[in-house]
Amino acid sequence: MTAATVSPNTQTGTARPWLTAAIVWALLLTVPFWLPMLGGYTALAARVLVFGLAAMSFNLLLGFTGVMSFGHAAYFGLGAYGAGLTLKYIAASTPLAILAGILLGGLAGTLFGLFIVRRRGVYFAMVTVAFGQIAFYVAYSWDSLTGGYDGLRGFSRAPLHLGPLTLDIVNNDKIFYYFLLAVFAIATGLQGLLLASPFGRTLLAIRENERRARFLGIPVERHIWMSFSISCCFTALAGALYALLNNFADPMGLHYSLSGEIVIMAVMGGMRAFWGPLAGAALFVILQDTISSMTVNWMSFVGLIFVLVVLFFPRGMLGIFQKGTGK
Repeated sequence: MTAATVSPNTQTGTARPWLTAAIVWALLLTVPFWLPMLGGYTALAARVLVFGLAAMSFNLLLGFTGVMSFGHAAYFGLGAYGAGLTLKYIAASTPLAILAGILLGGLAGTLFGLFIVRRRGVYFAMVTVAFGQIAFYVAYSWDSLTGGYDGLRGFSRAPLHLGPLTLDIVNNDKIFYYFLLAVFAIATGLQGLLLASPFGRTLLAIRENERRARFLGIPVERHIWMSFSISCCFTALAGALYALLNNFADPMGLHYSLSGEIVIMAVMGGMRAFWGPLAGAALFVILQDTISSMTVNWMSFVGLIFVLVVLFFPRGMLGIFQKGTGK
């Protein structure tokens, strides 16, 4: 397979990408109105958006480049700390906080990627864990700046001033949800354009057959490094939004256990379906919220469901709607 012969359906991973996208956006746009009727709440939908973006960003690397990372929580957490530190010490500006989070997590991912990119398989995965844990222990130990184990507190998202219009994303949960949805739409739109571009098709070619891609003259390491860097930037954006959602950032946002949860979301939803990680994130967050209110051992039940999904739906929840686009 060459970069030029990848089927367009492979990029979205579904047989009817426009129908899937229409259903997804119809649900997301109306969720504040129908979710309370089912016993949910708007903040739960906001968490789904944040972790859905994190899982979709990670899936750029796993599902569309074919490279596994177990350290993506580092860039999620750095994005959260970047946003929180900006709001607390620099300026009460939500856009500036988001930009700072993207820069901190994205630059770290770009730098770490230079050392990781020549490794493959389990070695690549283990090195990502190592770099992730370095970030975790720095945040855990630097009490004076990050708050250490107790986390970073004392900041809050600020209202958005759009000329004469002010959006109260501080006290109005619905407005904040639609703000998150707007950022999510921009991010996923950019991801879709990226995957539809020649660069995105080249990533798919590397995923399908790295050796053949090398024979075609594709600089594989450079493309994997760029994919890793871009994935980290989007993951850092999700982390910045997470800090705004909770007005809090803590070291566990960088821990490898969160990386494992992001992997579970992507795999459960369907890592070769564009919207699959979002579906997996929705299932994971809802199960976590529901089961954790009943027992502290909620992860055991989520783990059991994950095993069942892998056994009976190896392509994930949305992957079952794929055409024969490769396994």
